[in-house]
Amino acid sequence: MSRTPQNLEFQEWWNKQCQSLYRNNPTDHVTTPPATSATLDRGHTRNARQLSFLWRLKLQQLATSLAWMTHAFIHFLRTANRRILTSKDSQSDATSSKLYKIIRVFLIVVILLLCFELVAYFKGWHLSASVSAGVGSAYEIWIEIRGGYLAPPLQSLTNVCIVLFIIQSVDRLVLVLGFFWIKLRKLKPEIVLKKSVDCYSDYENVNGENVEDYYPMVLVQIPMCNEREVYQQSIATVCIQDWPKERMLVQVLDDSDDLDVQLLIKAEVVKWQQRGVHILYRHRLIRTGYKAGNLKSAMNCDYVKDYEFVAIFDADFQPGPDFLKKTIPYFKGNDDLALVQTRWTFVNKDENLLTRLQNINLTFHFEVEQQVNGHFINFFGFNGTAGVWRIKALEDCGGWLERTTVEDMDIAVRAHLCGWKFIYLNDVKCLCELPESYEAYKKQQHRWHSGPMQLFRMCFVDILRSKVSWGKKANLIFLFFLLRKVILPFYSFTLFCIILPLTMFLPEAQLPAWVVCYIPGIISILNILPAPQSFPFIVPYLLFENTMSVTKFNAMISGLFRFGSSYEWIVTKKLGRSSEADLVAFAEKETNPLANQTTSLYRSSSESGLSELNKLETTKKTIKKRTNRLYRKELALALILLTASMRSLLSAQGIHFYFLLFQGISFLVVGLDLIGEQVS
Repeated sequence: MSRTPQNLEFQEWWNKQCQSLYRNNPTDHVTTPPATSATLDRGHTRNARQLSFLWRLKLQQLATSLAWMTHAFIHFLRTANRRILTSKDSQSDATSSKLYKIIRVFLIVVILLLCFELVAYFKGWHLSASVSAGVGSAYEIWIEIRGGYLAPPLQSLTNVCIVLFIIQSVDRLVLVLGFFWIKLRKLKPEIVLKKSVDCYSDYENVNGENVEDYYPMVLVQIPMCNEREVYQQSIATVCIQDWPKERMLVQVLDDSDDLDVQLLIKAEVVKWQQRGVHILYRHRLIRTGYKAGNLKSAMNCDYVKDYEFVAIFDADFQPGPDFLKKTIPYFKGNDDLALVQTRWTFVNKDENLLTRLQNINLTFHFEVEQQVNGHFINFFGFNGTAGVWRIKALEDCGGWLERTTVEDMDIAVRAHLCGWKFIYLNDVKCLCELPESYEAYKKQQHRWHSGPMQLFRMCFVDILRSKVSWGKKANLIFLFFLLRKVILPFYSFTLFCIILPLTMFLPEAQLPAWVVCYIPGIISILNILPAPQSFPFIVPYLLFENTMSVTKFNAMISGLFRFGSSYEWIVTKKLGRSSEADLVAFAEKETNPLANQTTSLYRSSSESGLSELNKLETTKKTIKKRTNRLYRKELALALILLTASMRSLLSAQGIHFYFLLFQGISFLVVGLDLIGEQVS
């Protein structure tokens, strides 16, 4: 109703303008719309007015976007310049230095080739059948050399990598099909003795002689090292487990070398002891073997023989109060079951782009890889935390060994070779934290990819000599180790960081577009299917995975050939993202009867004396200042890919150009440490 007067006012103004125009130009045939067509004219007027407003809005949006892009670009240049002037390279080990030297030589070669090709392009030498003596004849010789001597071996290497790429893609497709089959048939692990679950709701009425049948003795271990940010929430979530206190013992295995952190953790343990929780504090004087040595030392205690199962939680993990009730029943009536592994969920998955991309990877790992392997093969790698082991199985396979940095995978492989079975529970989730800085993530990935190579080298003969079936041996050697731990980082780095740029300068060797774009795009879609909310990040995910290939390849080579950096263990930096309110809400959601108790326990655990606060303040003053860093290998590869994209532009190769351009930008962003947490 309110729009009609506005349109009529505009119509009257328009009529007056038309009449004025007609009086000034009587020769022009300008007709005033009759009153009978007022409705039609109003419609035309409204459309014209709306179009004018729409165009003004679009221009304003365009101007805003250009201003934002300009501001972002200037900010990017300033940040990059500041990082280059003030940052230090994060790679100091011998392996990284050697790889960086090779990449740097490669960069110099491609820059020289680009300059040579630019001269040839503008001189027109590439269009002439024969060229004059001098530099032109040198270009003709170069064409003969690259076509007759350089391109054939490069094409052979390309074909090998393409075959490996296809094999790995088929493996990924089979895993996804298995995932859909599990979802379609609603397949889940089954509890053999369901009576053990029913009794949990009425513990008070369980007869004394049967209590150990329903509530076996459980040892809970929390290995930690200088975990100032998360020690309180980690201890609290374990101590409020809905399990009889006399049937559970908590071991806080502290490897901290910071005296203040040790005192704080001891004080937290004493608080829970005063509330009736059976909890002990252990600190090793000689810290050998990292986490494996810590767990091995704890399992050598005399009282461990009284316990049947052991649950392990890293310092940033927060199990629900009913974690033991959801996992222990699967062991009853299943005497050959060694491990029950649960799924990780992440409290900070939406913190920044880096955590979002990690969430895609780990969601696929748990939803697809672990679930499919657990259901169809009955074997998967132990994730090192959020799992429950039968202590007898640990002892049977030799216990924790300090020979690798992936002690969890090591003990899982040995238990599998001894004939033990595993179960993966996708419905039981345990909260944890993702690394938010690229430096922490890079170090974590280096350990996760160098450790399996150490293990493969050590246990290869043991796999061949084991008594398991040849099918299980083949799965361990070819799928678990070779395909997913060796071939994947090898072909991804070689294909997209070495071969693709070289084919731009050696056009006689060709890399098909479906290898560069289409198949990787399909594989990325398959990877992101378990996390459909992450579909908007599919392109950054594809580019980032290729960017991480240099770290994974370097780690794989380091572990395979026993370089010193392969045995390096650096504790992943944690920020303690889970707030006190989050944990209380989680406990209330999972089990209402424990809500009041949980709230009071958390409040009491958060109370600190004046002396402890003073210790914290003293500790904070000694914290090392964190800064963003430069990564030389990634920056060098960024320049290589951008140089190759310029050469591709001369050849008018559309898909290859765009891929090289965006992949080079991805390497540049990572090399300048502009992804993840930014420290000013």
